[in-house]
Amino acid sequence: MNRRAQISLRPDGRRLHLHDGPIDVIVEAFGAPDQVRIAYEAAAERFVTILDELCSELPLLRQAAGADGPHVTGVVARRMLDAVMPYAAETFITPMAAVAGAVAEEILSTLTATADLGRAYVNDGGDIAVYIGEGEEFTVGMVERPDHPCLFGTVRLHASDPVRGIATSGWRGRSFSLGIADAVTVLAESAAAADAAATVIANAVDLPGHPAITRVPACELAPDSDLGARLVTQGVGELSDEEIGLALSFGATTARKLIERGVIVAAALNLQGETRTVSALPQLRPTGFPARSLPHA
Repeated sequence: MNRRAQISLRPDGRRLHLHDGPIDVIVEAFGAPDQVRIAYEAAAERFVTILDELCSELPLLRQAAGADGPHVTGVVARRMLDAVMPYAAETFITPMAAVAGAVAEEILSTLTATADLGRAYVNDGGDIAVYIGEGEEFTVGMVERPDHPCLFGTVRLHASDPVRGIATSGWRGRSFSLGIADAVTVLAESAAAADAAATVIANAVDLPGHPAITRVPACELAPDSDLGARLVTQGVGELSDEEIGLALSFGATTARKLIERGVIVAAALNLQGETRTVSALPQLRPTGFPARSLPHA
């Protein structure tokens, strides 16, 4: 039995906190009290098994995705692999790029399968899976920097919108990034898909070879990193408005291509106080941007 996991209600009595090793999740469900209780009990029971399942296939999950492997069997692991496969032919990516979103999805699916809820969300370190029942909606805040969660905009999600996953990536976050974006927030049909896409778009926001950017091999920071010796961003000096615009344009081009392919629905890219947004649906463009925002892409 897993005795590491810590499970508790937050002081507000509404949100459930699930913690196990590197996985730290906040759950909130909305519905009749008895249904919320049932949902939380089921979520806790499922949660205690997830990390051990992932660890059993961790060497495979750290391998580059592609036609020749890895071949994983776990439910969450397969969801991770499916989320990164759209990128495998063009760039190096491992299933680990979608781990947080995939975990959030698994907990959410447990909630909704066991209880009658109006809406619910599962937030795994900023990567969020949402359930929105008929007639319901969620307002989602977007952070300027993962390490300094100041909101720069919000998006209102309705039950009829094709978004059930939100994820944020950037060099200031808890995972390594090859790019220089402070934050890239992606809206997609699933949390795992959003997680993988946010990684890819954040990597594309870049100025290769710029002297103000400090990069270090990932393996020097974390010997077991799936990125190996690839250079990850550790510092970004002050950039000119032109340089910021150029870096954001690279990321926006990548986001636009993913929208055209139907992989994501929208993205908001932030770098040193400037923002670009790309969206397939006008109603899903974030609102409430600061005055220095660049025009919407």
